[in-house]
Amino acid sequence: MFDKEKVMDAVKLFLEGIGEDPTREGLLETPARVARMCEDIFGGMNEDPKVHLSKQFPAPDSELVIERDIVFYSMCEHHLLPFFGKAHVAYIPDGKVVGLSKIPRTVEVFARRPQLQEQMTVQIADAVEAHLNAKGVMVMIEAEHTCMTMRGVKKPGVKTVTSATRGLFVDNPDRQRMFLEMIKD
Repeated sequence: MFDKEKVMDAVKLFLEGIGEDPTREGLLETPARVARMCEDIFGGMNEDPKVHLSKQFPAPDSELVIERDIVFYSMCEHHLLPFFGKAHVAYIPDGKVVGLSKIPRTVEVFARRPQLQEQMTVQIADAVEAHLNAKGVMVMIEAEHTCMTMRGVKKPGVKTVTSATRGLFVDNPDRQRMFLEMIKD
């Protein structure tokens, strides 16, 4: 459970640790602001994607559903710095489809946690496969990591691309190629 007081205390200690005065006028409300921000950006920690993916509709003739360019923001669990980008999610229904907003909501559930992009990609694919009983799933995420742009190697613009395949997409280069063609701009 989220503990606002602990976050506020930690921010005060952090400010002192970097040599700031947390009682300075400009910083007085910073611990409370950061706590509210954390409640929002880490709000996916206690969410279950099943809640979003359970709203399904009969679609016996559907073959492939792709939702592309799903913008997300997440926090790298190694540095607590943001990474952001786009997720592309495809699934082959088994007689049912999910409401169109539910795939982006599922991406948000996993993005709003301290996270690794590689892990997030797999979590989204596993959730879609499990909760939709999809015949196949493919997820690709493209993201820029501020832990690489602001610090360390300092290379803005570098994108990290990850993918996960399940079911009918596994070992099927034609399906994978079709997905990649369909998500191109």
